[in-house]
Amino acid sequence: MKILVTGGAGYIGSHTANRLLQENFEVVVYDNLTTGFRAAVPEKATFVEGDVRDEAKLVEVLKSQKIDAVIHFAAKLNVKESTEKPLEYYENNTSGVLSMTKAMKAAGVKHIVFSSTAALFGDKVQDRSIVEDDAKAPLNPYGHSKLMSEQILKDTSDTGGISYCALRYFNVAGASDDGNNGQRTADAFHLIHLGVQAAVGKRKQLQLFGTDYPTPDGTCIRDYIHVEDLADIHLLAVKYLLKGGASNYFNCGYGFGYSVREVINTIKKVSGTDFPVIESERRPGDAASLVADSSKLKNQLGWQPKRANLELICRNAYEWEKKYNESR
Repeated sequence: MKILVTGGAGYIGSHTANRLLQENFEVVVYDNLTTGFRAAVPEKATFVEGDVRDEAKLVEVLKSQKIDAVIHFAAKLNVKESTEKPLEYYENNTSGVLSMTKAMKAAGVKHIVFSSTAALFGDKVQDRSIVEDDAKAPLNPYGHSKLMSEQILKDTSDTGGISYCALRYFNVAGASDDGNNGQRTADAFHLIHLGVQAAVGKRKQLQLFGTDYPTPDGTCIRDYIHVEDLADIHLLAVKYLLKGGASNYFNCGYGFGYSVREVINTIKKVSGTDFPVIESERRPGDAASLVADSSKLKNQLGWQPKRANLELICRNAYEWEKKYNESR
């Protein structure tokens, strides 16, 4: 079986491409390298440079490479940027999914795993774990662009044109088990990435936004998932579709969270550094607690997390950042 991985030169995409190869799938990585890295693409994968908005090229690649299924990562991801440049997010994220869906229909490719986000839910659910069918209330154009993308896939699926799995990520972190791949994007904005950058001296300090939330230590709680566990989920999802599974959507998290202070203290512990932390006011739109209910994923796809440990996630991220920083 041959899988097209769009955005496969990016952080999660490259880990997933490698996981597919380990399971003896053939992999074609399709990426325009605007935010991805050619060095992140596994050596055994076929690489095609291209844009997901180029429908004609997508059709050609899908046909010539005889693709059996698509895993679609290609997207712009920066929430803050999306509020400043919303049209870029709708053009790249939503139009990219539209182009891919049309190309799949033209090429006769039936299955797609879609990289979605917990940003669909906004901040309405804070007193319990979030389930897949909770109300959708994105707070920014990034979240809206993904929600629109899911709607395109659902409507197309309802006509019998495709089958899809939408995977809604919570907070992804860590690096590969072998230490050879990790987050290469210097300005990635997630807490663990920013923390390990501070630990290796790439940042002078780390900023902590809000210390008065209704949580045990006053800081926000988030559900962090190891990037390798997330890659396993994509593998299960594509196998599910190839075996005839119906279109579906799943939350991707561990079902429990850690506070910002717990994350910072864990990074300091695994790195042996005591970088400065500056406490600041809350940021608009930050929910007190966002945790996934992943029981549907476990029950329907049989997923069992292997790396649900904050210290492991932070250590992997730190060791990769240190190695990557020294190699540049």
